[in-house]
Amino acid sequence: MELDSSPTKIHNAADDEHLSVQVPETAHQISQDTWLQAGFVLTTGLNSAYALGYAGSIMVPLGWIGGVLGLFLAAAFSLYANILVAKLHEVGGKRHIRYRDLAGHIYGKKAYSLTWGLQYINLFMINIGYVILAGQSLKATYVIYTDSHSLKLPHFIAMGGFICAIFASGVPHLSALRVWLGVSAVLSLLYIIPACVLSLRDGINAPHKDYNIPGDKVTKIFTTVGALANLVFAYNTGMLPEIQATVKQPVVTNMIKGLYFQFTLGGLPMYAVIFIGYWAYGSTTSPYLLNSVSGPVWVKTVANLAAFLQTVIALHV
Repeated sequence: MELDSSPTKIHNAADDEHLSVQVPETAHQISQDTWLQAGFVLTTGLNSAYALGYAGSIMVPLGWIGGVLGLFLAAAFSLYANILVAKLHEVGGKRHIRYRDLAGHIYGKKAYSLTWGLQYINLFMINIGYVILAGQSLKATYVIYTDSHSLKLPHFIAMGGFICAIFASGVPHLSALRVWLGVSAVLSLLYIIPACVLSLRDGINAPHKDYNIPGDKVTKIFTTVGALANLVFAYNTGMLPEIQATVKQPVVTNMIKGLYFQFTLGGLPMYAVIFIGYWAYGSTTSPYLLNSVSGPVWVKTVANLAAFLQTVIALHV
């Protein structure tokens, strides 16, 4: 919980240059983490269980050409924009450790308040999405073993939200994630690898694949708009300055290293599950890829539970 936004603490901002830089009061850990840890924080969000939906929510409405171009163009623009924000982290003898601090420094008090409100609305909506995704993963596990369907999606969303709240009580700030980032990376592989392997097998065995964009003219307009929104969402976080605040000096150089890690090696699992999933199922790809795959029950169970647990961690990034 943040205590105050006024700049009251003085920290040494660059050991080799011996510059004093003001840092606003905060409960977060400042300059504690390596660039690699920041890169893993960013990659945790990039390869969250949301990635299981991009084949259906991006590729299906846009097709091969639009989807592939859209993904790589969105990655290029997002990397460029994030690097610009990272370079503004230390400006005017002050570290801007929150988006609202940076907006206030550049545009004034009104922009500070507006950015504060918009950021929290953005984070609230993202977190609601994570809780729904957690519930969807639990339900996907449930329907594997029963046909009764007595428990509905809202029941699983409530369960997922409760578990997310419990986990949150043990993670007071980003630096506290440390070991959980490694756990998150393992969990990501536990649903991305099965999703890729089972989709690949289904795609090889499929006699025919339809890649035509489904729906009438109006439907295509709405699904295209939704796909474009997903392209923007996929690569970006609403907390870049907050994540950068945890990085050791030199903070700008190290954050840029973390961003390059996110947009290169960190993005490979996401691209694999998107392209293989769409190749395998075409226009019938489910918005939650694990609902499309066929394979051993235990593999699908492990993948769905891994997606649920990774969502619990990713919600706190």
